[in-house]
Amino acid sequence: MALASAVAGLLTGCGSDPVTSGTKPLSEDAPPVIAAYANLVHGSYVEAIDETSSLNASLAQFVAEPSEARFKAAREAWLLARDPYGLTEAFRFYGGPIDDDDGPEGQINAWPMDEAHVDYVAGDPNAGIINDPAKYPTIDEATIASLNENPGEKDISTGYHAIEFLLWGQDTNADGPGQRPYTDYVLDMGTAANQDRRGQYLLAAGKLVLEDLSSVMAEWTPEGGAYRASFVALPPEEALRRILLGIGSLSGAELAGERMQVAYDTKEQEDEHSCFSDNTHKDLLNNALGIQNVYLGRRGQVDLPGIDDLVRERDPALDARLQAEMEESIEAIKAIGEPFDQAILGDDTAPGRQKVKKAIEALRKQTATIVEVATLLGIKLNIEE
Repeated sequence: MALASAVAGLLTGCGSDPVTSGTKPLSEDAPPVIAAYANLVHGSYVEAIDETSSLNASLAQFVAEPSEARFKAAREAWLLARDPYGLTEAFRFYGGPIDDDDGPEGQINAWPMDEAHVDYVAGDPNAGIINDPAKYPTIDEATIASLNENPGEKDISTGYHAIEFLLWGQDTNADGPGQRPYTDYVLDMGTAANQDRRGQYLLAAGKLVLEDLSSVMAEWTPEGGAYRASFVALPPEEALRRILLGIGSLSGAELAGERMQVAYDTKEQEDEHSCFSDNTHKDLLNNALGIQNVYLGRRGQVDLPGIDDLVRERDPALDARLQAEMEESIEAIKAIGEPFDQAILGDDTAPGRQKVKKAIEALRKQTATIVEVATLLGIKLNIEE
């Protein structure tokens, strides 16, 4: 999602000279951090592609021979694919390959989704592209891409959440995910109509996500990635500004705001990120871990040069504070538990809502500290909180 313009608050880190006494200038110690970030981005997208490839294989097996077991396997593959993708969202918000004017982010991960744009919903068995063969005789990647966010912003026809809806269906349960039956894909004798078109749609959506992720990854490839080459050649202050803008924007306006505060305020299930599968708690956690990975220069068990190294050299106390705040945010999100759509209900004294609010506050606190880090490094950072 784009940054939530309605989320109040603007944090500004005013440019100032970094603390340089006894430290190297950024021109000397920042390049290894910037190169390591580029490696982190590339490796993270490779992992997302690997899991999405596995998802596509599971989808193909299921559509070829629908069964309850294969349907369950496809759902599990979708959940596994979401984990590495969630980590990559820390690479957004500065006009990189994922979300520049031509970037595929809106085609990969747009939400919330008007389900009736794609398939049947409660009370309307004939809704959606799938159930309109006269208007949309061919279901393929080009067709569904042309209909994404068309005509409206919530008319989502592609991406992880379109696949999620096709696997789980509407979530009409108070305390569980959607319950779409696998027989929606059984030809001729299954439930619902247009089972063949539903299978075609599922496969096309999976292939499109994989193609889009691959196009982004290619831009960050060490050998020949066009964006990577230009990124590591930027003045260090500009490259670091983009990195910090990415994690600060995700931490504040997107994660604390769009993904948590909005749902907290409305108490609406439709405002949670992965509403069909009830996987929102994992989405939130992986986003927070992605922010931490960027700051620490961490990918799995590999510790690369990170922004923390630059900050610790100049202000050890600030580095320690931000690291502690990131851990606090992660633990606060873990404490929410699942399902997220139940945690947002009740009055403000309800335990679930208190946990959600605590996580929001922790994220906003770390966002402010990210701005302090930028200021320390002599970078002016404007982000919405």
